[in-house]
Amino acid sequence: MLSLSSTVVLAIILTACQMARPTSIVPPLDPAYSTATEIPPTTTVTATTITFMTANTPVSPSEYRTPSASPTFIPKGTPASLLFIAPTQEPVPVASWRPPLYPDPWAPTLYDHFYFASPIAANQVNTMVSDYRYGGVFFENVVHTGVDIPAPKGTPILAAGPGTVVWAGYGVFLGGVDPKDPYGLAVTLKHDFGYQNHALFTIYGHMDEVNVVVGQHVETGDLLGLVGETGKVTGPHLHFEVRLDVNSFFTTRNPELWLVPPLGWGIIAGRMMDTVSQPLYDQQLIITDPVHEKNWFAWSYGKSAVNSDPYYQENLVIGGLPEGQYLLRTSFGGMNFSTPIEVHAGVVNYFTFQGYSGFSIEPPPMPGVEFTPAPIGATIP
Repeated sequence: MLSLSSTVVLAIILTACQMARPTSIVPPLDPAYSTATEIPPTTTVTATTITFMTANTPVSPSEYRTPSASPTFIPKGTPASLLFIAPTQEPVPVASWRPPLYPDPWAPTLYDHFYFASPIAANQVNTMVSDYRYGGVFFENVVHTGVDIPAPKGTPILAAGPGTVVWAGYGVFLGGVDPKDPYGLAVTLKHDFGYQNHALFTIYGHMDEVNVVVGQHVETGDLLGLVGETGKVTGPHLHFEVRLDVNSFFTTRNPELWLVPPLGWGIIAGRMMDTVSQPLYDQQLIITDPVHEKNWFAWSYGKSAVNSDPYYQENLVIGGLPEGQYLLRTSFGGMNFSTPIEVHAGVVNYFTFQGYSGFSIEPPPMPGVEFTPAPIGATIP
C-alpha cells in the first residue's frame, strides 16, 4: 500500500499533463526557427461508422479469462510464447501529416521492441504531446511516467496489443475503487506476450467511458473505451503507459520505444551526461530541421519514477521525426553545442552527449566483454 504522500505526488504528476514548457534556453540559429510545434494542414474528415461495445455486453466463455492476481500487483512469471499476427494495414489517415504505422510487431534489430500499435487509430489525430514526454519534469522531483495523446472527448481508445483486462474503472493507482484516483477511469491490460521472459502491461488513463470488463480478452485494435478527462487533467487526452515485469507505477518504460512508428519516420534516443559521465537531469535538447525551419524539443529524464532501456540506457527519447537530416543542439556550462544527425526511418537513431566533450553519434556497443545490457529491473544511473 502506498503512502498518502505518494498519492499526493502522483496527483501533481497527472495534473501537470499538457502544461507549457519554459522558453528555450538555447539561442536560436540564424535564421530564427519557429519554436512552435508542427501545425497540421486543414483536412477533411470523413465520417466513419464505429460499433461500440457497452459496459454490460455479455462476454462469452471463450473470451473470458479469470485474472490470476489483483490489479495492483501481478507476480513475475514467464509469459506465453511470443506469437504475433500482423494486422491488416490501417487506411490512410485523415491526418495527412502523420502516415500510417509500420506493421506490428516491428523489431528492426535484436535490441528493438516496437511491439504495440497506437492506442488511437491511425485515421485519427494521434500525435503525442511534444513538450511533456516520458520522464518530463514540471515540479521538483515530479516525473511523467507515460505519454499523453490529446484527442477529442469520445475518441475511441484501442488495445495496443492482445491481452487480458486486469483492471477497468477508477482506482488503478492504489488498486481499490477510488473515484478520486488521479488516473480517473482507466484500463490495464496484461499482454499475451512479454519481453525477455518478463510480463508486459499497458495502462490507458483519463477515459470518459470504459467498454471492457476485468477478465475479458481483447485483440489488437479492440475497443477499450473513449477518451475523456476524468482524474487529474487539464483537458481531454489519453495517458498511456508501458510497464515491464511487474504491474507497478515504478516499473514503467518509455512508450516511444515500444509503440510502432509511422511509416517513413524514425526515433532519436540518447544519453545526456556531464563531462564525467554522470546523467544530466531535465537537460533540454533541440532537434532542428534546417530545411523546413522547424524545431522539436525534448528534455532528459527526471531523477525518479522512470526507467531506461537495458540496451540503449537512454535518458531522452523523441519520436515522430520524418527521416532526413537534423541538427542536435544543447547548452552546457555556458557553452552551446551542436552536431548533425541523420534520422533513418523505422529505427532508433542514437547519440550521446558528454558535457564539454560534446556529442557523439555512435550506437551502443554490441553486447560482449566490454558492454553488458543491464538486467530487467536493475537501476541504470
